[in-house]
Amino acid sequence: MRVVIAGLGVQGQKRKAVAGKEVVATVDPVHPEAQYKRIEDVPVDAYDAALLCIPDEPKIAVIEYLLARRKHLLVEKPLFAGNPPDLLRLKALAEKNRIVCYTAYNHRFEPHFVRMKQLIESGRLGKIYNVRMFYGNGTARLVRDSAWRDQGAGVLPDLGSHLLDTALFWLGKPADGFRIQSANCFENRAYDHVAFGANADPVLQFEVTLLSWRNHFYADVFAEKGSAHISSLCKWGPSTFSVRDRKLPSGRPDEESITLVQPDPTWAVEYEHFRKLCETGASNIDNDIWINQTLRGLGHDLAQGAAARRQC
Repeated sequence: MRVVIAGLGVQGQKRKAVAGKEVVATVDPVHPEAQYKRIEDVPVDAYDAALLCIPDEPKIAVIEYLLARRKHLLVEKPLFAGNPPDLLRLKALAEKNRIVCYTAYNHRFEPHFVRMKQLIESGRLGKIYNVRMFYGNGTARLVRDSAWRDQGAGVLPDLGSHLLDTALFWLGKPADGFRIQSANCFENRAYDHVAFGANADPVLQFEVTLLSWRNHFYADVFAEKGSAHISSLCKWGPSTFSVRDRKLPSGRPDEESITLVQPDPTWAVEYEHFRKLCETGASNIDNDIWINQTLRGLGHDLAQGAAARRQC
């Protein structure tokens, strides 16, 4: 497969390293090592697929350009649309041309995320009562100094989209009803700490922040017959997965744990997943439609909260 990398920032460099010899061209309007400044400048017959690691604003137009030319796409998350029908149009175009439009959420390929999904689907935990997740990194200053990242809803779409996609991965489409629980701009113009969730079945409690000076992730799944827990990601390892079997009527549960100390495997595994999708033409835009709808609702909550604070 012949691949174009669009965007040579941090994510683009990671994608470029994984795609290796399959990369036939690079595109970036400002990076000095890029061969082209615009995707439209790359000869259409020179490549089969594009890996889009570009800012949110131009994504829809670039995706539409590439799908119309029957190019498979891996799009760096998140895939947002200011006009929601745009995503429906992209979905229809991808299906019509039998082309992959895949939004990359590489955490789905974390070994412990896969274990959690398998455990939930096995029924061992019984009814799931509550899922709690935290995702934090210490990039507040980098985001503040960025020309385009410190704006809008800030950390909510950036890291919150990962948690929403993880909920989709583990539970299927959750119930609607997500609400902002707290939101703060501690150091940045845009929100750098947000807690949100849904009082649904199961209850979902999520927290995202740019102010966690040691990067960290955790997930707790509490259920009828026990609980399961993830502490950290492989890239920030060690990463531990624990399962606890409930004792009745009460007592210390039996526990088993697996700890991994290894480099981040997700980028290479996800790229292989994308290559296989290109053989079938499958896309995951339905996920983006739900994530986009949910984040738009949460963004509306943030805007209302900001307006209320200005009136105080």
